[in-house]
Amino acid sequence: MADRVTVIGWDGSPLTEAARSALGAATLVAGAAHHLALPEVPREAERIRLGSVHLAARRIALHRGSAVVLADGDPGFFGVVRALRAGEHGLEVEVVPAVSAVASAFARAGMPWEDAEIVVAHPRTLRRAVNVCRAHPKVAVLTSPGAGPAELGLLLEGVHRTFVICEELGTARERITVVTSDRAADHAWRDPNVVIVIGGNATAGGTDNGWIAGRDPAGPVRGWALPAREYGAGTPLEGESRELRAAQLARLGPRTGDLVWDIGSGTGAFAAEAARFGAAVLAVDADPDACARTTASARRFGVRVQVVHGGAPHILEDLPEPDVVRVGGGGEPVVSAVADRRPAAIVTHAGTRDEAELLGRTLAEHGYAVECALLQSVALDVGEWTETERTVVFLLSAHRPDRAP
Repeated sequence: MADRVTVIGWDGSPLTEAARSALGAATLVAGAAHHLALPEVPREAERIRLGSVHLAARRIALHRGSAVVLADGDPGFFGVVRALRAGEHGLEVEVVPAVSAVASAFARAGMPWEDAEIVVAHPRTLRRAVNVCRAHPKVAVLTSPGAGPAELGLLLEGVHRTFVICEELGTARERITVVTSDRAADHAWRDPNVVIVIGGNATAGGTDNGWIAGRDPAGPVRGWALPAREYGAGTPLEGESRELRAAQLARLGPRTGDLVWDIGSGTGAFAAEAARFGAAVLAVDADPDACARTTASARRFGVRVQVVHGGAPHILEDLPEPDVVRVGGGGEPVVSAVADRRPAAIVTHAGTRDEAELLGRTLAEHGYAVECALLQSVALDVGEWTETERTVVFLLSAHRPDRAP
């Protein structure tokens, strides 16, 4: 095992005394080509071009002497430190940090960033990164080849965002470009780059009441499954009781990185509450008044919901792939069309047992594990302790056994 392993962050500024000292004593240096070309790297040191961190870690573990790993930005922030410290390598490291690429990007843009979501986009995680950009007004995306600004822009079709694209930060080729998301695919971008994605109500200046980095998980309102009046509705629409909504949310479990379809959005109550969990939400309704109510509900709760006016199932054909879906109306044809898209989970409801059996059979035929519960709720006037409202509904929830939660 290497006698000493030092990880040095590099942000384009002159190396610190601690970094120069560690490099001067190094007998093995790993890094990208521009790192290995630094004049401080000893000529006699063994050099490893850093492609796979895990392969480099194996080489370092077998090396006898002092090893140095050079990495862009802060190596402890979405960097190589985690991989080097993984149990299979057994490496203990000393870290000399630098300014992270995210901090540099926001500095170049002249924007605060404690309120930003930060994601890493690889080809395998690109869709989830895009969903975070749909759901949040300020996101920094650490990109990779095949998951860069062009791919982000293409997958954000129909959602307007502004991109601040920071290429090759800290080098002589550094370039900052501001484009709209629909124009990002018209250019070729140099790696590495960081994309700041701005939309919705993001502000260039900070606020005075911030206390937590990223998204405040509590949001502006305490509680879930709120009464219909909180969404500007006098009485709940059919299938929109707060008890049913709470059960639907519990079974779908929307979360950051998900795209939720809400088909038949009605008052927008479910869409707004799913968005409050951090998920991206696409709400569909054939009624223009329902679309307006959904937009108003999202605005009222300070969340972003993309509203699509149109009738299901045909309107669903061009929508991006969902992770979980609530079917609030449309019956068996809509449930069948949704199941064809293979989301991880689907919830819907029925007013009669015959309808519930039909929907459950359709979901099972599409390969879903189906559960059904008869929910009954009774609202009481606590002054008189008399019944004011009774709701009885069949709740169906379906999950794909072959898809991880």
